[in-house]
Amino acid sequence: MADRRPGRVLQAGHRHHARVLAAAAAAAALVLGGCSTVEVGASPGQSTRQAQDRVVLKPGGAAPQLIAGTDAEAALAASRALFESSPVAVLAPPEDPAAVKQAAAEAVSLGVPVLLAADGLPAELERLGVRSAKVFGTPAESTTTAAGLGASPAAGGEAAQGPSPAGTSGTRASSAAPTSAWSALLPGIALLGLDDRAERPAGAGGTAPGSVLLAPEAEGELPAAVAVARAAGARVQQDPAADPREDPETIDFLRAAPDNNVIGLGAAFGDADAFAARAEAALTAPELPGGGLLAFPTRRMVALYGHPSGSALGALGEQGVQAAIKRAKELAKQYQPYSDQPVQPAFEIIATVATEAAGADGDYSADSDVPELRRWVDAAGEAGVYVVLDLQPGTTDFLTQAKRYEELLKLPHVGLALDPEWRLQEGQRHMEQIGSVPAAEINEVSAWLAGLTRRNNLPQKVLILHQFQLRMIGNREDLDMSHEELAVVVHADGHGTPEQKLDTWRSLRQDLPEGTWMGWKNFYDEDMPAFTPERTYLGVSPAPWFVSYQ
Repeated sequence: MADRRPGRVLQAGHRHHARVLAAAAAAAALVLGGCSTVEVGASPGQSTRQAQDRVVLKPGGAAPQLIAGTDAEAALAASRALFESSPVAVLAPPEDPAAVKQAAAEAVSLGVPVLLAADGLPAELERLGVRSAKVFGTPAESTTTAAGLGASPAAGGEAAQGPSPAGTSGTRASSAAPTSAWSALLPGIALLGLDDRAERPAGAGGTAPGSVLLAPEAEGELPAAVAVARAAGARVQQDPAADPREDPETIDFLRAAPDNNVIGLGAAFGDADAFAARAEAALTAPELPGGGLLAFPTRRMVALYGHPSGSALGALGEQGVQAAIKRAKELAKQYQPYSDQPVQPAFEIIATVATEAAGADGDYSADSDVPELRRWVDAAGEAGVYVVLDLQPGTTDFLTQAKRYEELLKLPHVGLALDPEWRLQEGQRHMEQIGSVPAAEINEVSAWLAGLTRRNNLPQKVLILHQFQLRMIGNREDLDMSHEELAVVVHADGHGTPEQKLDTWRSLRQDLPEGTWMGWKNFYDEDMPAFTPERTYLGVSPAPWFVSYQ
């Protein structure tokens, strides 16, 4: 695997002074031949002049890069990321969409960069070794001034006419105004107008070792930058979520060429560090059951709740593990007709069980042994069933109990649930009152679980917070929702009549922290009556993302 360090936003933000290219280059003959052997990176013994006589693509091994900004800025950045050198470029003014469209098509056909008049253009032309450019449209004076280009024709007069470059047809500058305007702005570069034909330079038509992800807006807002990627022969894929971790097709696209440079094109990808981390995860992290690295919104989950010991604690223990897997899958299938997203079968296994007696450790909670749970967890993973471990901690804090199951939580298909109903304060006893937990204690768990997920390069984990009264989570508005390694679910646990359950649902959704997903529990015996799959998804608004059965 290539070294993939944190990425950078490649966006023009530093002003480059216009550099006057050598006048001799205008008179030098430019040989524009057909396609030849593809080159990626200049060889150690190759001179700068030799490299600039042909198209040379950047080699692989770069960190993931996010390219954002205007189309002009993004095209320059894409050129720097994908092209080592190119003796030919295609130019257009950014304020002329028709010219940009024509220039983009021409650049892709020639296999060379398309660049727009902007700050940094002269420096990029010099870096590439451009000695001939085909131009479309006429740049506005405000554009050329902002770009730091040469004097306009009115100020500087007509540019001197040089000989036509070898391998082209037509004159260096036709009488058309666009060519005349560009020639005055870019002295030293042989220009081709609309009527002039350019052929592919040597080395063009190669395949850059790049995988370019397009944000949803990129094709419409960044046509020149997209064209640079296509002209370089990079692999290009739309990422509808603007998050490389979400769409299984995006993950497959990146993993098909794991050593390629990964480039995100478009501001919707967020900041550079986040894009780099997400791209790295998309390349290397194991996927969730059903594919992808994010729990939601690309799937919903339906789970059997309980303990492997038997039916007293829920539906999960009413049968053995293989029969439970079959039942969970059949239950998920019943929900599928009412969901646009795939419905994933799941288990919610009670790992620590609230007890009437204090027990040996005095915390009113009985821990399940890891080997006891491991058989169920492993079987579920092999069958494509997600698992959530539920904690009923008594007087022990949630974090202490969660750490006891770190071995299982290091698995990619295992998440965590916290049940405040069974969190006792000093002097309290189960069934005498409803338990509660402050947001600060939950935040300790979420920080630890997010760190565990990050350090072990795992997909996003579901973190369920069971609740049926607002007082069960103190200061809920203070919940830390900043961990993108976690999908936090507030799970409505109330049982009773449909009206009572829906009242609880509506109450819990008030002032819900941003980024929270909602869950729902159906009780086979206590609900009056139990909701059907149709009513659960179509009668509860919005439809819950995680549904469990007890």
